[in-house]
Amino acid sequence: MASIEAALAEIKRGVEELIPEEELIAKLKEGRPLRIKLGADPTAPDIHLGHTVIFNKLRAFQELGHDVTFLIGDFTAMVGDPTGKNNTRPPLSREDVLRNAETYKEQVFKILDPAKTKIQFNSEWLSELGAEGMIRLAANQTVARMLERDDFKKRYAGGQPIAIHEFMYPLLQGYDSVAMETDVELGGTDQKFNLLMGRELQKANGQKPQAVLMMPLLVGLDGEKKMSKSANNYIGISEAPSEMFGKIMSISDDLMWNYYDLLSFRPLDEVAQLKADVAAGQNPRDVKVALAKEIIARFHSQADADAAEQEFVNRFAKNQIPAEMPEFAFDAGLPVSNILKEAGLCASTSEAMRMVKQGAAKIEGEKVADSKFAPEAGTYVFQVGKRKFARIIIK
Repeated sequence: MASIEAALAEIKRGVEELIPEEELIAKLKEGRPLRIKLGADPTAPDIHLGHTVIFNKLRAFQELGHDVTFLIGDFTAMVGDPTGKNNTRPPLSREDVLRNAETYKEQVFKILDPAKTKIQFNSEWLSELGAEGMIRLAANQTVARMLERDDFKKRYAGGQPIAIHEFMYPLLQGYDSVAMETDVELGGTDQKFNLLMGRELQKANGQKPQAVLMMPLLVGLDGEKKMSKSANNYIGISEAPSEMFGKIMSISDDLMWNYYDLLSFRPLDEVAQLKADVAAGQNPRDVKVALAKEIIARFHSQADADAAEQEFVNRFAKNQIPAEMPEFAFDAGLPVSNILKEAGLCASTSEAMRMVKQGAAKIEGEKVADSKFAPEAGTYVFQVGKRKFARIIIK
């Protein structure tokens, strides 16, 4: 077990909120491995870097010598987490849940140590509750308390229906902590209501309440919205190495440090030194390359990371793309000709159409064939001629 101060510094790295810190310190001082829980409902088969933020924190607890359980919410997935939703989620079939759960296990072991990770399914105890157990569980909270939850409050005020079973979701997640006698539960900031419910139910059942550790939601490639597939601003952990490398290199220099805090396994003192080096004049692009290679090596291999870097260097050298360029953001649906004009790469849309026709306009090094083409959401390097460049973010 690491010293309390060193352990707490690593635990708090990148953390948005810790409730309450003094209780976690008291638990650490007990000198025993703590029971750490992270639950996830397998509602989709694929994991992106945004999901891995919380898994990285779970890995940190493993390396500090604590007992880590990855709880797969096969029972709760069939209820559907209402967090952030403005309507009732359709429940998944048992078959879909189990199929997704197997994929989750394969992917999380790219981050977690399989030998130190306990996998559990919450149907193990939630299926045994029965009707009487569910009624007793529901008696722990009032409708007024549930309507304090932000998404429920908004839906109620807006006349959107709230199904009775949705009120059960926070109670079921909270009961997981009772069944597992959890010391610390991890989750995203959007899970605060559910995580605190675990503390309340543990107190009601005569247990010491768990500490709650919440991680921020990773910002996506657009630099604005949280990383998600629906916003098309994500980096999937199963994407090709070259694709991952290019996407990571497209993030802003400021956002890069946030990615270091939330995604890198480098020690804190090393990250501090990298920041000092950049402040002293080192090109931040070099530091971004190191981040991209670390992440690719984790989910693929070091050889893949090296090859992705070389491919990136070759492509940029061939097209003589500069490291620094102006950056613009536009809504999806805008034609290339308008983007070229608004980004200052062409004086007018008519000039932009002429540049496209002459083959002088490129996106990511590829010639644009149609001036009416509207790129989908993502981050791209636009080029006109040999010297005009702009990084374009399509939202």
